[in-house]
Amino acid sequence: MRIPRTLMLCAAPAALAGCTAGLGGTTPVVPGQAAPISQAERQQGTQARDDIIAEYGGVYENAQAQAIAERVGQRIAVQSGLSADPDTFTVTVLDSPVNNAFATPGGYVYVTRGLMALMNDEAELAAVLGHEVAHVAARHSQKRQQATQTNSVLGALGQVLAGAVLGNSALGQIGSQIAGTGAQLATLGYSRSQESQADRLAVQYLKSAGYDTDALASMLTSLADQQALDQRISGETRSVPEWASTHPNSSDRIRAAITEARQAGGTELARNPAPYLAAIDGILYGDNPAQGVIRGRDFLHPKLGIAFTVPQGFTMNNGAQAVTITGPNIQALFGTGSYSGSLDTYIGKVLQGLGTGASVPSGQVRRTTVNGIPAAYTQVRANTQQGQVDVTVFAYETSPNRAYHFVVLTPAGQGLGQATSLVESFRKLSQQEAAAIDAKRVDIVTVGSGQTVSSLAGRMAFDDYQQQRFLVLNGFPEGVTLKSGQKVKIVTE
Repeated sequence: MRIPRTLMLCAAPAALAGCTAGLGGTTPVVPGQAAPISQAERQQGTQARDDIIAEYGGVYENAQAQAIAERVGQRIAVQSGLSADPDTFTVTVLDSPVNNAFATPGGYVYVTRGLMALMNDEAELAAVLGHEVAHVAARHSQKRQQATQTNSVLGALGQVLAGAVLGNSALGQIGSQIAGTGAQLATLGYSRSQESQADRLAVQYLKSAGYDTDALASMLTSLADQQALDQRISGETRSVPEWASTHPNSSDRIRAAITEARQAGGTELARNPAPYLAAIDGILYGDNPAQGVIRGRDFLHPKLGIAFTVPQGFTMNNGAQAVTITGPNIQALFGTGSYSGSLDTYIGKVLQGLGTGASVPSGQVRRTTVNGIPAAYTQVRANTQQGQVDVTVFAYETSPNRAYHFVVLTPAGQGLGQATSLVESFRKLSQQEAAAIDAKRVDIVTVGSGQTVSSLAGRMAFDDYQQQRFLVLNGFPEGVTLKSGQKVKIVTE
């Protein structure tokens, strides 16, 4: 399992919420003249590194992708003034399908393979990493959890999930702390003014590094298009207000980035698509089957032989610690923990680990069977800073030493609600079903004579939205005409 799929840049882990600027504020920062990295900042970033790598599924072991990320990342980072020595900056590609990147105090810069797959040239990579380095250079505060949470029940649910502890797991390396929705709400990141300042600095860094200053706008456009497509594919019709509340409206941000590029100049500088595309040829796309995959509304884990289906209109995020699910006034988490043969005991440990103060009432664990699998469940009322919620734990015994569970959080009095079909969908995969789940990879191909968007999109390893996926992946507008000899990305199995 992986970190939630968010199209939000700069969602650094909560362990790093501790820069020096005031809450949400900005101070003037001259490109190339940021205060040098301090010993304390270096120590802070070093201490957090192992946790970050574990949370994001580990380091992506791809020499070409790592090499170009390091070369471009160091080239753009030295433009900040944090250090003139490129080796001061440690650039890491994370094995996560999430479209994300961030930098931490001390010269640590991270980008996911998911975001690298969406980029189309070195300049876009430089733009994203420059934006992240700019946050560090400006010493932007990340202590904005309360400012970014709303009074909705979802904010309360996120607070509960943030404290969850489920123990060890073979399921996508579930560790000691729940990541997912709670962690995202806890680290939504920066204020709008800070995001705008980081964008302005990133454009300046692009120019001084010799990259096309339009690259930030093109990358932001790709992110917005991918977000819109993901919502369309999932059936999620609710709009996401201004990039999870803290990020400037995507269209406004793109327009501002274009204006910044025009004012800075350098829109004809290098983009270097050829070396970039060569470096990401064969990069893993989407979920790694070894960690479970999302296919439409299904979560499938071929290695463990289990699956479940979310209701129509729900979204699902495959995280490094768990799978998180969001629906109308519902949030849920799917995971596993150590199992000693008693579902009652297992459910009790899950509730204790949530940190809600709730425990299993005597005699309140009920038994049932789901798709032939022994199961048990209970529901309790929990208090949060935003009010009371119903917490349902639904557990399944798949073998004498293995159990899985959902934690479902809903407004008080709602019970499972629309999540009923979710908990009833848990099932075992047949060997044939598991064997049919293949890894997807980015394949760089050369457009041949007579080939069109339609013909190339038809080779995409998806059953739906092939053309739309092809266009977004390549940063192409509707109606684009391909040229013979042009390099493009497709996704194959």
